[in-house]
Amino acid sequence: MNFRNSDRLTLKSFLPQLIELRRHIHAHPELSGDEHQTAALVAGELRKYGWDVKESVGRTGIVAEFGNKKGPMVGLRVDMDALPIEEKTGLSYSSLTTGVMHACGHDLHTCIGIGVARLFAEEDPNQLTPIRILFQPAEEIASGAKWMKKDGATKGLEALFGVHVYPELPSGHIGVRSGILTAAAGKLEIEVLGNGGHGARPHQTVDSIWIASKIITEIQESISRQLDALLPVVVSFGKIEGGKAFNVIADRVKLIGTVRCLDSSLNNMLPNWLETRIKSIASSLGAEALVTYTSIAPPVFNDAYLTGVVEECSKELLGDEKVIQLNMPSLGAEDFAEFLEDVPGTMIRLGVAPPKGNCAPLHNGLFAPDENSLEVGINVIFSTLLTWIEKQTSCTKRKE
Repeated sequence: MNFRNSDRLTLKSFLPQLIELRRHIHAHPELSGDEHQTAALVAGELRKYGWDVKESVGRTGIVAEFGNKKGPMVGLRVDMDALPIEEKTGLSYSSLTTGVMHACGHDLHTCIGIGVARLFAEEDPNQLTPIRILFQPAEEIASGAKWMKKDGATKGLEALFGVHVYPELPSGHIGVRSGILTAAAGKLEIEVLGNGGHGARPHQTVDSIWIASKIITEIQESISRQLDALLPVVVSFGKIEGGKAFNVIADRVKLIGTVRCLDSSLNNMLPNWLETRIKSIASSLGAEALVTYTSIAPPVFNDAYLTGVVEECSKELLGDEKVIQLNMPSLGAEDFAEFLEDVPGTMIRLGVAPPKGNCAPLHNGLFAPDENSLEVGINVIFSTLLTWIEKQTSCTKRKE
């Protein structure tokens, strides 16, 4: 059975309003866990379209459902939070909040979810198996998916689709990949405890700053010499704190960094390996090291069948040449992976670079995606969800 309503409202007829909505969200960004106004806006829009809306799922998250409540349920996840980054784009709708910006495209993701919801509202809900859209908070701190899962957001789902903007591809293109898409991520905190003293007499001290620098460099060397080079591991330190005066050798230094890995088995042994290696380096130089490792997110693993559905629909809509097979995974992380521990799913890469130009990378104050990508993302995801429903319904009828 074909559920598509040929008389339904077309995306182009409301795309200008959706772009204005996206610009409003972009101008009023909210940090992770504080997406109150964004969530209220989303809930209001969805209720206008006849969706059943639950607020405060996973703190500031939204769960919306549509359809006949019977049969297998398919889901879409989009995220809503911004980053603590000062915007430098100079756009007329630039962030009005100092030091906060949608530098990762979540404003686009949110409006993709709203656009998909509006298109489904033109379908007969009695002819649709249930659809659920998760508007997730706090992706940037890798907490929102866990919060929503705890509140039952994945219960009953049989498939879940996600989308993320991708400045490496031009607008109008889609990137797909089966298997590992993004890395596992962890947070590494190290406190080096030495013995301070006069800067003129370092031989009488245990110099924590010097030892911290040795840890930074020797960890990189140890990775290249002691771990399998075919299984990439990245350790990057983003924050160093230590010392009180220019002529006083610091007695303690704190390092904070991130760890990325694609292989699940290697990722499981990394916390112990890092702690052992770091403590050994510090001890050999007369200091003590306190090491804390916090797991942030597992790898995103894209289900092959669901990725195939995305690819099929994308090629039908865009043409084969605009659907790109991504040969390599990313060492970036995504807490979409938390949902995939409960339900099979796949994440789509949405090209957002201007056709005749470059797009600044994610998490950059100059990030300015091509708004034409909004239409592409909505059409691809709407078609994908509808196709999944049709395939499941056809399968059920054959079994009957």
